[in-house]
Order: sequence, then C-alpha cells, then structure tokens
Amino acid sequence: MQALAIRPGGRYIDGTLGGGGHAIEILRVSAPDGTLLALDADAAAITRARGRFESEGFNARVTLVHSSFADLLRVAHEHGFDAVDGIALDLGFSSDQLAEEARGFSFTSGVLDMRFDMTRGQPASALVNELSIQELADVLYRYGEERASRRIARAIVAARPIQSAQQLAEVVARGAGGRRGKIHPATRTFQALRIAVNDELGALESVLPQAVELLRPGGRLAVITFHSLEDRIAKHFFRTESHDCICPSDQPVCSCGHRATLRVITAKPIEPSADEVAVNPRARSAKLRVVERL
Repeated sequence: MQALAIRPGGRYIDGTLGGGGHAIEILRVSAPDGTLLALDADAAAITRARGRFESEGFNARVTLVHSSFADLLRVAHEHGFDAVDGIALDLGFSSDQLAEEARGFSFTSGVLDMRFDMTRGQPASALVNELSIQELADVLYRYGEERASRRIARAIVAARPIQSAQQLAEVVARGAGGRRGKIHPATRTFQALRIAVNDELGALESVLPQAVELLRPGGRLAVITFHSLEDRIAKHFFRTESHDCICPSDQPVCSCGHRATLRVITAKPIEPSADEVAVNPRARSAKLRVVERL
C-alpha cells in the first residue's frame, strides 16, 4: 500500500485479484470514495472475492471483471478507468488455486490442467502427452530453467499417457534422479508447464506498456514477481522506460527519439523479511518492483 501511495478518492486497478487481499486493502486505504477495477483470468476467483467484498461493504466501489490482464487497456476503457492512480500486479498463481484439486497445480492433484482460465486454451495434459521429447525439453528449459530437461522429457514420453498431476510428479522425480535439496524435483517442471499453458511471460510483456498508458502522471505501478523470468522482464522494461535514449552505448548520436515515461521507485526490489517468510513460506521468492509515471 505504501509503494502504491494509496490515497482517499483514488482510482486503482488490481490486475491479479486472486484471493482479494490486495484489493480489499486498496479499498480500505482509499476510503471513503476510492474506486477499484479488479481483474482475474480465473472465474472462480471473481466469485470468491465477490463474497468478501459484500461482507466488507465494498461492492459499490469495486468493479469485477473475468479477464486476463493481457487485455488490461481494453477492459479499463470499457469500464471507465481511462486514467488511474495505481496498478497492482501480483504474478503467478494463488493459494486457492493450489489447494483446488480440479486445477492440477499441486503434485497430489488428480487432474492435469493448470489453466488459470478453465474456458480457454489447452490444459497441461495436452502438452505432456502430445509434445515431442525435444519440444518438451525446450519448454522445461525455457520456462523452468530445468537443467535436467532432456532427461525429464524422455521419462515423460516413456510413461505416456500421463493422466494426473500426481502421476506426472512421480515420473519427473524418477527422471530427474530424485530430490535435490528441499525443493521437490518436479517443481521446475510444474512451473514451466504452468507458464506455457497460460502464456504468462507473454501476458506480462503485453500488460506493462498498457499499464503505463493508463497511469496518470504521478501514478504508480507495483509488480510482484516470483521467479527470475518474470523479474527479468519487469526489470528490463522499467529500466528502458526510465531513460530518454535507449540507443547502443557506443552510438555517438541519439537516433531513437525515445523519451522516459517512468521513474524507478525501487532501485533494488523489495523482498520479504525473515519474519514474513516464517509466517508465509510461499513469499520467500517474491520481489516487489515499483515505478511512477512521469
């Protein structure tokens, strides 16, 4: 809330509603007349959050939309949020999704889906059971940074058909050669498949310039990432948009005509304290980066 500089009467967007935690707090701090547009690609998240907003008495000040944040600009214009004071993006997936057996995000799930929006796209089972060894290995290496990608891909193809997330986790564990430290050997594989199924990196690359366009001068964008691939995209975009010239350093005269649109608020990302990680272990890899519209 401090990073977004929430104020009473402000107009805000939460592009990743999830359990509604950030949204509820934005509405509390912006009381009595602040307004919020909240999006989520998961229709179940919208339904759950609507009940929370009702119990808090916030219904009149929040607009809920079932949509990916990749369509942020269109959704914002459709609902009258043409210029806003702050935008929050808390990337990845939620604890509610992890706990839901029908989604396939956990290692013990009976299904293998992993889609945020269950009405669109192909489930993870399609990738696992249809891609070639090389295609699977490429997905695991690119999106999971999995060094044993080829070995795991061969194990997956040999075990087909794979029907459940639990079965996949077991196959990957055998293919990877067992547990490595405290992290389950299937962690990077599940991350890679989830990112691929939902085009998470493509959506992030798409939403960042849209967010800048929607911010008023002085408005802020706060992005929470959970792995290096996301953080790298946000960091590079913020660095580029905070400089006037982006020509190669060895070019003597500027020819790009680029003008800075952002001021970086967090020179280094804000990370959770040891106390916060003790309370919420899933926060351990989170990084918060904040910028302000010029």
